[in-house]
Amino acid sequence: MIRSTALRSLPSCSAARPVASVAPLAVRSFNASQSRGFAQPAERPAQLKEFKIYRWNPDTPAEKPTLQSYKVDLSQCGPMMLDALIKIKNEVDPTLTFRRSCREGICGSCAMNIDGVNTLACLCRIDKDTSKTSKVYPLPHMYVVKDLVPDLTLFYKQYKSIEPFLKNDNPPAQGEFLQSPEERKKLDGMYECILCACCSTSCPSYWWNQDQYLGPAVLMQAYRWMADSRDSYGADRKEKMQNSMSLYRCHTIFNCARTCPKGLNPAMAIAKMKLEMATESA
Repeated sequence: MIRSTALRSLPSCSAARPVASVAPLAVRSFNASQSRGFAQPAERPAQLKEFKIYRWNPDTPAEKPTLQSYKVDLSQCGPMMLDALIKIKNEVDPTLTFRRSCREGICGSCAMNIDGVNTLACLCRIDKDTSKTSKVYPLPHMYVVKDLVPDLTLFYKQYKSIEPFLKNDNPPAQGEFLQSPEERKKLDGMYECILCACCSTSCPSYWWNQDQYLGPAVLMQAYRWMADSRDSYGADRKEKMQNSMSLYRCHTIFNCARTCPKGLNPAMAIAKMKLEMATESA
């Protein structure tokens, strides 16, 4: 009884339709779907764009820096300048050297001069006009380590000199320093700085006096701590700026604000610092 019941439970269609007869139906169905507009898309035509990139190798110091030309198919590349640089390094010339990290405009590593503007390669879109050549240089008026990598040793040394951290000798009674919404709002437009150095290297005063002038990025960070209600060393911080070079080389030409890839305004922060120092000493 058990054997006969198992036989009767088998589906009758398995015997009525051979396996070989399924394949033609599947082929006909696929061909029908193609005829209704589901065909494979055609390959996109090549869009070759020329990139001229600054090259210099410290291992051959006698050789002058040059612009090396590369051509990239934009149809096979991402939309940003960093995508093109990575494609060149991975597929064309592995000796090309540049900094990169987050690819999201947060770390500031890929700061460079692209088509005459200091910006972040990860936020700079490629000009789709293939008749125009894009030129890529390291940040201007900086010593170059190699290719597109500038030496930021002095920049970070200046940043360290302003003591960019909270200083308060009186611990809060409630376990943390509290701020009102109005006090917190004073930091907007300054705390977002990622220290990419695009603004400082666009400033003529910093070009000629960077051994003494702190530059827009560092000065904005200095004021960020002066404006912080939780910090109790504002007077000492301002006292360090009371000389002719650290702060007052800024002539407010707004190059820093024009080039900032994060849309910040270091010139405004510097102007507020000057005003506070002038009114307090008057």
